[in-house]
Amino acid sequence: MARKSKDVYFAEIADLVSSRSTCLRNQVGAVIVKESQILSTGYNGAPKGLPHCEDVGCIRQKLAVKPGERHELCRGLHAEQNAIIQAAYHGVSVRDGSMYCTTRPCSICTKMLINAGIVEIVYIEEYEDDLAAQLAKEAGLNVRHVDVVRNYGRSVGKRD
Repeated sequence: MARKSKDVYFAEIADLVSSRSTCLRNQVGAVIVKESQILSTGYNGAPKGLPHCEDVGCIRQKLAVKPGERHELCRGLHAEQNAIIQAAYHGVSVRDGSMYCTTRPCSICTKMLINAGIVEIVYIEEYEDDLAAQLAKEAGLNVRHVDVVRNYGRSVGKRD
């Protein structure tokens, strides 16, 4: 039996986390890891206690908003945002950690990851966002792709 690499292991966990998403357009999962230990997880969906898009519908779908545009028209938070928020809520420092995510982070999440002290992003699926790539490069983030067969994500569409 071949042992999985840590990259594949944590990326597959991010994929499993994505299965909790309530987004109608794309399910994304994120895991923050430091020294081979999971610090926090997050998936995309509505804020705590508010109705989920699967219950009330998707504003972005109704308005035919293209992926990658008008993020403010979404009632949900991105998986990376929720992972950072959960760590902060529980008083866990993510400084010098790595973010494993099912989809390469958008520019908004990349800015948050930089300010949270994340030093590495490992992702499964590409998300084209030139600004995110530029910001990551300027900040010296190590951004890497890992090959993983997604088993849990419910959507194969582009990230919102």
